[in-house]
Amino acid sequence: MLDKSRFFILGAALFSGVSATLYPVVVLKTRQQVFSGSTSSINLSLHILRNEGVSALYRGFGTSLLGTIPARALYMSTLEITKCNVGWAALQVGLPESIATTTANAVAGLSASMAAQIVWTPVDVISQRLMVQGNQSSAHFCCRYKGGLDALKTILRTDGMKGLYRGFGMSVLTYGPSSALWWASYAATQRTLWKYLGFRRNQNADGEQYIPSPQLLVAVQGISAACAGGVAAILTTPLDTIKTRYQVMKGDENKVPTIRQTVRTLLREGGWQACYKGIGPRWATMSMSATTMITTYEFLKRMSTKQECCGG
Repeated sequence: MLDKSRFFILGAALFSGVSATLYPVVVLKTRQQVFSGSTSSINLSLHILRNEGVSALYRGFGTSLLGTIPARALYMSTLEITKCNVGWAALQVGLPESIATTTANAVAGLSASMAAQIVWTPVDVISQRLMVQGNQSSAHFCCRYKGGLDALKTILRTDGMKGLYRGFGMSVLTYGPSSALWWASYAATQRTLWKYLGFRRNQNADGEQYIPSPQLLVAVQGISAACAGGVAAILTTPLDTIKTRYQVMKGDENKVPTIRQTVRTLLREGGWQACYKGIGPRWATMSMSATTMITTYEFLKRMSTKQECCGG
């Protein structure tokens, strides 16, 4: 039971701030994934700063920010509704609370991610194409654009709506399992930490009522979020690498490549290890983003709660 106006207005502001802070790492991840060869994140960042300036680390940020607000609103709405309903249904069929909570979090994360891709895929296509427009050769990329609006017009003119949704299936396959893994891992890790600390739900080891301090609560949530982000990143980076390349690169004779051609090109460049290009920045992004997002998210829920709901 949330004050929806406060929840979405505060959420848009807080999450936009987090996105701005972490955006340069996303640019590094994307650059590593699409360029042939390999280089460390440090060398790549120094190269970008030396040859393109700080602004290059925020190329496409305006487009990303405009898409983040509706995508986050759709994500959070779907997440809360699904988590509450699935959690209640799981308890009704007799599942233990721990399993019901993990199941509810996983299903909610999957559903929320799939819903958000309706907004996020076009934003991803445009912002990623802007990210890779560096001083390197652009021969393998779809086009060069003057900005987000120019990219939108060009894609619609040349490919229509399907161009904006290039890789939608791969996005669902990437972010859906990633979100499900994240929320399931988050719930399981948090439960394990509370148990390790000697506490059950709102109770200490002696069964007495216990309300953790804000500092301890944030610490447990932050550690759980970082662990969950690391697990999700390691398991889903190959899908993310394939998705990113498919969305921004051209195939033979300037045609849209197939997923199979994208995978073949990637494997030809560096074998299966190439599927983990950008793993460092992606792991860092998901872990840092997860830590800041979940603490912000939980704080936002506490700020916006009107009365007790079904837990979370």
